[in-house]
Amino acid sequence: MAGHSHWAGIKHKKALVDNKRGKLWSKLSKAIIVAAKSGGGDPAMNLRLRYAIDDAKAVSMPKDNIERAIKKGSGESGESNNFEDVLYEGYGPGGVAILCDILTDNRNRTAPEIRKMFEIAGGKLGATNCVAWMFDRKGLLAIAANQTDEETLMELVMESGADDVRHVGDNFEITCDPDVFNSVIDAIQQAGLQPELFEITRIPKDTVDLDADTARSVLKLMEALDDHDDVQKVAANFNIPDDAMAEIEAG
Repeated sequence: MAGHSHWAGIKHKKALVDNKRGKLWSKLSKAIIVAAKSGGGDPAMNLRLRYAIDDAKAVSMPKDNIERAIKKGSGESGESNNFEDVLYEGYGPGGVAILCDILTDNRNRTAPEIRKMFEIAGGKLGATNCVAWMFDRKGLLAIAANQTDEETLMELVMESGADDVRHVGDNFEITCDPDVFNSVIDAIQQAGLQPELFEITRIPKDTVDLDADTARSVLKLMEALDDHDDVQKVAANFNIPDDAMAEIEAG
């Protein structure tokens, strides 16, 4: 089970809880605000905004919330905002490489908080590009395997420009270049298939296998980072082998 795959599944389940308490919607609003501020409020002309809106729709964020965030970012609402887009990089337990996409209005507050999380977990925050080179930015989609067969799905998404289809657990995972992400989603939905999750994310070129104890520590750090208000997304290059996962699930 690849690290990005496992974490994507956890985030999908967590989203249902985060959604109820508004935390996820708050994060997504920030992403929309920053995207609209940097490239304008028209998603047809602003690819980053379109991706941010897609992420919001994927977790049923209300249309009014999305439109309000677009207006705030584009300046139509008259409200000011000063969010910065920052990438923090570091190492977690077991030497796992971790990337945090951050949106913050106060770096002097956010940086020490993130650094402390790494240190508590036995890791450390690193310098720019200390681990980012280990990842590719990709579109990632997951389709429940009971919706279709691999050959049919492969033919469908490859015609839309996807890179690969893999059978992982109960899902088929599709990866693609961010530029064709929306084309792949459109092809899937037009075929009557419903993605379990879809996002633009960072996928590791190689992964580090973890034992159960180290995996528990890494997952604890990943969840702590993901729960931080300024952290938009977390990516890491860990892999949890089946025997270690079984040990973790058994408690």
